[in-house]
Amino acid sequence: MHIADVTMFYAPSSGGVRTYIDAKRRRLPQPGQTRHSVFIPGTEHREIDTHLYTVPAPPLPFSTGYRFPLRRHHWCQALERHRPDIIEAGDPYVTGWAVRDSARRLDVPVVGFYHSDLPVLLGKRFGTSVERLTQRYVKRLYGHYQRVLAPSALMANKLEQAGVRHVSVQPLGVDLTTFRPELDDSARVKRELGLDDETRLLMFAGRGSPEKNMPILLETARQLGDGYHLLLVGSNLPTQLPENVSCTDHFCTPDEVARYMASSDALLHAGTQETFGLIVLEAMACGTPVVAVRAGALPENVPETCGRLCRPDDPAAMADAVRSLFESDQDVLSRHARQFVERRHDWDIIVERLRGHYQELLTGAPASELEIEHG
Repeated sequence: MHIADVTMFYAPSSGGVRTYIDAKRRRLPQPGQTRHSVFIPGTEHREIDTHLYTVPAPPLPFSTGYRFPLRRHHWCQALERHRPDIIEAGDPYVTGWAVRDSARRLDVPVVGFYHSDLPVLLGKRFGTSVERLTQRYVKRLYGHYQRVLAPSALMANKLEQAGVRHVSVQPLGVDLTTFRPELDDSARVKRELGLDDETRLLMFAGRGSPEKNMPILLETARQLGDGYHLLLVGSNLPTQLPENVSCTDHFCTPDEVARYMASSDALLHAGTQETFGLIVLEAMACGTPVVAVRAGALPENVPETCGRLCRPDDPAAMADAVRSLFESDQDVLSRHARQFVERRHDWDIIVERLRGHYQELLTGAPASELEIEHG
């Protein structure tokens, strides 16, 4: 079985899509049984790593290393040269249509992974008419695919409501070796931040983009006041900060992020548009409970035994949720958070479930489902 992944969302600063692809690259290949190839944008046709190929595409201005494919034929040429048995499309743009074209000529099935809620993203920026047009576009494109994977029940329901068929919920996973409680270095981290041992360290990790609702987090910290400190880790972070908020001044590797997570008392997340919310599960894998808003896919991944949910866009509600969190037994919350991720989101479990989707499409025989509950 030769599986090919195609996506434009693979760059040095990529987030969840690259994490997903890299997890598959480590786990899918089996000598004599499964080969896995990945096609991403680059300056030319080239194999840059084992079965990792670049396809010509121009750079996307003002991005952090992304390229935006404009022509299908480069991608079709690469796919048809390598002749995979099944192709997975990781974005709904030019490469998504190239995958459809090549799959027809190769007579192989296509899987589409719906990572982002494209109609909502464009609708927020350009209005409801654009959102409706984008819904029709999504239905048209994904209607060509034999299976569409959605990272959460929320996204699966949206696709079905838009008229897309053959939708399956396929959660993402967490690297339990990179993200683990044993990285707790809280005493040193607090010293680095100039905090005393009694200060409760809160953390946010991610891009400071509008959908992350950074002003809500900053106001939450301001309302919590003395005794709490919020550390922001990521890119494009705000510069005007309350006294009890600080941010990293450099790019943090996953190992550094994991150390901060394991050393924090809670992770805060105010974003309302998460299609999955991988960052909250990475925190929970570190044994760090989460305070998040009751919106998007976050309620599927933050059960009460692992944190607290609160009203969206309400700093006072989030501050109350933080205080409520610390009224509970922190050791119990930490243990439950880690166990939740181990049972449901270990990448080994997730990739085996993916393998089942591929085998079912290729053989026509139902694969044994690995049930993953969502708290």
